[in-house]
Amino acid sequence: MSTATAPTAVHSGRPADNAEGGARRPIMSHRQILLVIYGLMAGMFLSALDQTVVGTAIRTIGDDLHGLDQQAWVTTAYLITSTIATPIYGKLSDLFGRRPLYIFGIVVFIAGSLLSSFSTSMLMLAGFRAIQGIGAGALMSLPLAIMGDILAPRERAKYQGYFLAVFGISSVIGPLIGGLFSGAHQILFISGWRWVFLVNVPIGIAALLMVLAFLHLPKVGEKRSPRIDWWGATSVVVTLAPLLLVAEQGRTWGWGSGLAIACYAIGLAGLVSFLVAETRMKDDAIIPLKLFRSGTFSMATLLGFLVGFAMFGAMLTIPLYLQIVTGLTPTESGFATLPMIGGLMIASIVSGQIVSRTGRYRIFPIIGTAFTAIGFLVLTFMTIDRPLWFLMIGMFFIGLGLGQLMQTITLASQNSVSPRDMGVATSSSTFFRQIGGTLGTAVLLSVLFSLMPTNIVHAMADKHDLTSALDAAVTPQVATASKNAGVMKQIWNPIVKPIKSQVQSGLDKGTTAAKQAADAAVTKQVTAAVAQQVAAGTLPASAQATVIAQQVATAKPAAEAAALTTAASQAHASVVNGALAVNWSDASQREYYVGKVVPTLVKQLDKGTSSGNSSSASSTSDTSFLNGADARLTRPFMSGFNASAVSIYWVGLGVVLLAFILSLFFKVPPLRQHSALQEQANTGEEAGLPAEPAPAVPGAGSPAGATTTPTQRQ
Repeated sequence: MSTATAPTAVHSGRPADNAEGGARRPIMSHRQILLVIYGLMAGMFLSALDQTVVGTAIRTIGDDLHGLDQQAWVTTAYLITSTIATPIYGKLSDLFGRRPLYIFGIVVFIAGSLLSSFSTSMLMLAGFRAIQGIGAGALMSLPLAIMGDILAPRERAKYQGYFLAVFGISSVIGPLIGGLFSGAHQILFISGWRWVFLVNVPIGIAALLMVLAFLHLPKVGEKRSPRIDWWGATSVVVTLAPLLLVAEQGRTWGWGSGLAIACYAIGLAGLVSFLVAETRMKDDAIIPLKLFRSGTFSMATLLGFLVGFAMFGAMLTIPLYLQIVTGLTPTESGFATLPMIGGLMIASIVSGQIVSRTGRYRIFPIIGTAFTAIGFLVLTFMTIDRPLWFLMIGMFFIGLGLGQLMQTITLASQNSVSPRDMGVATSSSTFFRQIGGTLGTAVLLSVLFSLMPTNIVHAMADKHDLTSALDAAVTPQVATASKNAGVMKQIWNPIVKPIKSQVQSGLDKGTTAAKQAADAAVTKQVTAAVAQQVAAGTLPASAQATVIAQQVATAKPAAEAAALTTAASQAHASVVNGALAVNWSDASQREYYVGKVVPTLVKQLDKGTSSGNSSSASSTSDTSFLNGADARLTRPFMSGFNASAVSIYWVGLGVVLLAFILSLFFKVPPLRQHSALQEQANTGEEAGLPAEPAPAVPGAGSPAGATTTPTQRQ
């Protein structure tokens, strides 16, 4: 049943009196609002679950497709398309309604998920994730716009618990599903990690059915002839795509290379054309420039950009850190991020209740950026020896900060514009936050994998760690263990084999020298003895040479053996098959040669001339060799990754501190007393325009005394 035809203002859930003293009825009943929220929750669950599942499984996917160092492509492609699509969805939803675009987004998201499951390389997966991102643009921005449409800002705290429940549930079961799929070799004859994307298909269909059944909004406000900003949409693509491309590939091309400069130039040309197009389109622009006349909107946009840069870019390293450095399984790493989710939910609920009761929210961007900065500061102190709970403390503070930031920045953006621009303002706010996140992801992950080879080499140059690792690498029992085959091949064999070859070469020279010395001594001794016999007349002179040769040949083996035994003792080696050789299973011999080699190796590593340098660089594309390997062998890699991740956390801290300083100057408008739809309905009533109430939905019911009218679906 529909609500009464007379639109009313809503404040704190109670109908307000109109100017004539009569009571206006709400444009939507509580039951209708709940049904709309159910539809939104279905789409949000699909999007939130995908992010947690993919984030947990990305290392397994990267290892299987031999392209972990190309992870940024997979993430960036998704963020590029979702970022570009976000403002387009916002503007089109203002023109054609939120519901059809939300449905379109879910359908495209399902199609992208299905295609992603057929990927055979990281670049192919990136392409299909880009299709997913086109659909995700609707799932990210439209729920916020719809909430702004149907609920007054102070009313939203009543309903945000539903969304937090969805977010919390997806955060809990997402890592479990991601870990289950990525940890399975095959499920129904399909590689386990491919189910990370296939699972979106049934969930997406269920979400689509819920949206079709429940997501119905009334049509209010003035009727406008739609003008679609095609030039603006094209300019957004031309501006962002090359800049994000160079952010990802700059480390490979060179930041000042010809390709990079071409991307800069194309992006700049796109930006100029975008500004021209938006100026000419005025109110019909995808991102109307008039929005930036509001200091509140401009500051909220800047804060959103900075928060997105730090959050998306730096936080994507945490699942990798938990699996590579801490050694957790994909499932365990997902659950290990629950402190951040818990902090986010606590902060969201508490801040929402405070906003609902007091109507004040300026303090939350300040406190939120402060807590987030504290979290990143904690992460900068991470080492591979620190316990997991230390990392969890940092994640918890980041969650506390983000829980206060995301909601209040959106509130400020929505309250700084007129109700008719609610969609475009919400999508624009989300758009710039996504730009920050996309740039943060591309730049910071690019920096991460650029720093890793160098940091791994530097970590190997640590004398203590190198001594321990090299000792393990030359121990036959360790080197030949099946669990260490990968790490030996990737890192240590290129180092150990030349070392063993050089050591053996030296011992071979020692073997030759010892035998030659023994032979010379035997020959001299025998010759002297035989000469004495000849002189005494006991041996004919004609037999002297023959006797000397016979006696020398007889005495040589014993003399050489004695000489080799003495040489072996001096060389800290053993005699094997008549030659000097190191018994690498012998701890004393191994310790001697490791101690002798390490100082030279450290100098080579410091200069970057070690043969292990290239192997360390290539090992960043596939880290599966770390699984179950001896900790002594993997420690240099772990230390190098830790140093790279900490560099990212320092960047995140700097960006958040800048946001904190700016938040001190953030002036926010008072919260609206009514929802956007209600304000447009009231405006239309004053202008004599009819309102089209929400359509009838089975089970929705209607307020007591309400009259029913035919309705039109949106």
